[in-house]
Amino acid sequence: MKIALPRIKDIGIVLVLVVLIIAFSLMTPNFLDPSNIFNIARQVATLGIVAVGFSFVLITGGIDLSVGYQISLNVVVTGMLMAQVGLPWYLACLAALALGTLIGVVNGLIITLTGVAPLIVTLSMMMMLNGLSYLISKGLPIFGFPAEFSLLGQGAVFGIIPVSLFFLIAVWGVGLFILNKTYIGRYFYAIGNNVEAARLSGVNTRRTLILVYALCGFFTAIGAILLLSRLNSAQSATGAGFEFSVLTACVLGGISVMGGRGRLFGAFVGVLIVGVLDNGLVLINVSEYVQLLIKGAILLVAVIYDAMSKNSSGRRKQIGGVSLTAPAVASVKS
Repeated sequence: MKIALPRIKDIGIVLVLVVLIIAFSLMTPNFLDPSNIFNIARQVATLGIVAVGFSFVLITGGIDLSVGYQISLNVVVTGMLMAQVGLPWYLACLAALALGTLIGVVNGLIITLTGVAPLIVTLSMMMMLNGLSYLISKGLPIFGFPAEFSLLGQGAVFGIIPVSLFFLIAVWGVGLFILNKTYIGRYFYAIGNNVEAARLSGVNTRRTLILVYALCGFFTAIGAILLLSRLNSAQSATGAGFEFSVLTACVLGGISVMGGRGRLFGAFVGVLIVGVLDNGLVLINVSEYVQLLIKGAILLVAVIYDAMSKNSSGRRKQIGGVSLTAPAVASVKS
């Protein structure tokens, strides 16, 4: 029975995706055009790549609200290095990856050394990164990048398959390997279920949490590079609100905001649902404000369902009045 339940949940979210595709294909004849399908793939590349690292963070029981403005800072810095400093595009991309990883490490260090909740730490980081990106860009767009760089986000194999899709597949392959085939992935789940129990079992919780936020920053930087290449313009507002899109995708896919549960397959389907929803609503000319209302409602419903599911699971594991699913404590000392 324990093996069947995840499959039932996976089938449920896949059915939601199928229903959305059928609904939009009936409402607009252009939705199923191959060009539009590959356009959706190109649009969700950044979201899908960021969702890998974000899923890792959620599984450990944390959250990273700074990913949106990590993207903003990364696109501004990368764009400036290419357009104004004259750095070759590949060196600018390496700098972006280093910057993203550094931001993640700083988040992890603050969280593990101070014991402050990840929500507060990353919310503060979000505001600082937002201000820093505007200080660097002075609120002006940056453009004039090498033609080779634009191929990352705009190029297509055989004239139709987006190059960014191959980056997405590669990152998801790495994410699946880490989560399912390494002891580090098992540590993520252990910490998410009960960080103190994981520590007493010999897991270096501090080092693992720093690693998970560093990975989140690294994957976010990859997504930012592809987004910059696709837009061909760096602006400080680029990543605004992106954290809520990736959170919606992950929670829709069954990654628990309470930690310890979820699979990357579900998160991937959640990414596709968000991508199809964004594209379909635009095609049927739904107002941007109505789109925000719909996305907010979907996120709320998904979080409520996750909380109810977690509580129900906790009650089932009660034996003789003693809970086997004690909440994770704040200590991360190893």
